This record gives sequence, structure tokens and C-alpha cells, in this order.
Amino acid sequence: MHIITDSSSVTRPGEELDRAALQTYLNDNQTGVGTITDITQFPGGYSNLTYLVSTDRGDYVLRRPPFGAKDIKGGHDMGREFRVLSTLQSAGYERIPRPVVFCDDETVMGCPFYVMERVQGVILRAQTAPKLGLSPDTMRHLSEGLVDALVDLHALDTQQTGLIGLGKPEGYIRRQVDGWHKRYLASQTDDVPAMTELAHWLDQTMPIENPPTLIHNDFKYDNVVLAPDLSRILAVLDWEMCTVGDPMMDLGTSLSYWAEAIDDPFRKSFNLTWLPGNLTRQEFANRYAERSGRDVSNILYYYVFGLFKNAVVIQQIYARYKKGLTTDERFAGLLTGVHALSRHGAEAVEKGRL
Repeated sequence: MHIITDSSSVTRPGEELDRAALQTYLNDNQTGVGTITDITQFPGGYSNLTYLVSTDRGDYVLRRPPFGAKDIKGGHDMGREFRVLSTLQSAGYERIPRPVVFCDDETVMGCPFYVMERVQGVILRAQTAPKLGLSPDTMRHLSEGLVDALVDLHALDTQQTGLIGLGKPEGYIRRQVDGWHKRYLASQTDDVPAMTELAHWLDQTMPIENPPTLIHNDFKYDNVVLAPDLSRILAVLDWEMCTVGDPMMDLGTSLSYWAEAIDDPFRKSFNLTWLPGNLTRQEFANRYAERSGRDVSNILYYYVFGLFKNAVVIQQIYARYKKGLTTDERFAGLLTGVHALSRHGAEAVEKGRL
């Protein structure tokens, strides 16, 4: 079966790129990308912005921080994301787009940005995938493939490849829990009691850390490029939060995106994992344990942390909207998402299961 590849949309108002400035920079730095013929914006996403840059020599992808995001630089470090891709390339990891150039001169575009080659393939989006009529067998194959790709990523030798330099694994869980709680307090706009409850629970029930691995921290369907026949994963995208730490934190984050058919509409709106045939969250965790040999008996903690972290990211975006730093109306109702994710996390703690 063949389906159309992920397509770009027209650029959202206020998020246009300076084509002439970009062309001059690419020429001056001898990138070899050729003459720009068109720039459009990829759909979806609430974080870093992604553009398709078409040239007479091929297609490239440009990544830049969102407009008005100077107050939360930690999640928008273009230089670090480019370095991650370059290090993975040197390590022989093939499931990445080839990095081309990084620009830290903000006079060019008003922010740091980088350019990489485009990997042609299929990206399944939550908004469009349900309309494709994908069979349960196909979804089963895809969800199992995602688990296996995560296991493969965690199997990379961080010492031999130099990937260890991307993070500080010791004390990773503590730093994450404390850091995301601080980010929430800094961006809080409304009283959400479940967020306070989850922050306390995460602090008081923190597990002993597992041996560290490279972790992606945003591993989900719409961050992978599939072959046109959906047979395999060609590339993993969006490495902005990649580091070295406890692999269970990575697994928990993936599970926190993993909506099931019985979940609320908000959770089902940003992933397609509720479609028939997909593994359940517990089946995802079980397959990971089987393929990796790691103990997942304490997966509830990491799952709840993932929900908390996602809620904080949504809160940060909503805070930018409420402060007038962005006028994107997609952000107006995001507080509902903070309530939904934190409520689900509190329910999971109460029930003691995913």
C-alpha cells in the first residue's frame, strides 16, 4: 500500500521567513543547497517551527524557535539540536536527516536556526491518519515498530560513540522532576490542583535510577518518517530534547502520548494510537521489556512524569498566548489540556496502573 507523503501547508501569518536573507546566508556559507524556489511551513506542532525549503537542487528542512519564545530558551536550543544530529551522524546512526548548516547569527533571521536534508516519506498525523483507512494489522505493525525503534535507540553505546557528551546522566530524574516543576510555577496562569498533587507525588516516590542510555524524550508517531509502504522507519525527527539519562524516562514520555480508545478527546487529538490495532500502553511497555531486557515494573512513575511534563509544555505555550507573545488562536484553549493531562495522571496514581 502507498499513501501520500506528509505535505506542507502555506506559512501561517506572522511566521514567514525572510527568503532573501536566507538565500544570502546559504550562499555565503557554501552549503550547496542551490537556489530557493519556495518556502512553506509544515503543519502541526506547538513547539519549534519547521519549514520546507525547496531549491533547484532538492528539498531541505529549516528549524527555528517559535516567535516570541525568548523567555523559554531551554526547549528551543537550535545549536544543541544540530549538534545532536551531527554526533548521531558521526556515530553511524542512520535514522536521521543529514544536518547541513547551523546559524547562530540572529541578524540573519532574528533567531538561531539550522538546515537539514529532507527525508522523503510518510509522517502520520493525528488529524489526517484516521482518514486514511489504515487496517488494524497495519497499525499493529507500526506500533510494534515504534517500540523496537525505541529499543534500538536505547541500545546505542554512548561511551564508544561520544554520545555521552550530550548529557549528565547522574541525578537525571531528580533534575527533571525539579526542573519541570519550576517551569510550571514560572508559567502558571491558573490554579490546577492536580498539577500540584502530581508534583508532590513525583517528588516523594522517586525511584532509583537505571543505567543511562541516549534518550530522545519526544518519541511518537509524528516524529518519525516512514517508508512510503509503511514497512519501516526511515528517520527519527525532533531531537531538541535528546540527552543521556534513564531510558525509563523516555519510555514513560512515549507512553504519556499513547492515547487509547477509552481516553478523553483531548488526548486522542494529538496522537493516532487509539486507532484499532495499536498496542495498548501496557502492551507497549511489555514489548519494550521483552525486547530490551529492562525491568518495567515501576513504569507508572515514568508514565505519570511524562503526563506532568507534557502538561507543563502545554502550560508554557498557553502562557505565551495569554501574555500576548503569540496571537496563534490554536493556543487559546490549551489550558483544557493542562487540566486533562494532570487529571489523567492523578487518576493513574489512584488506580496504580497505566
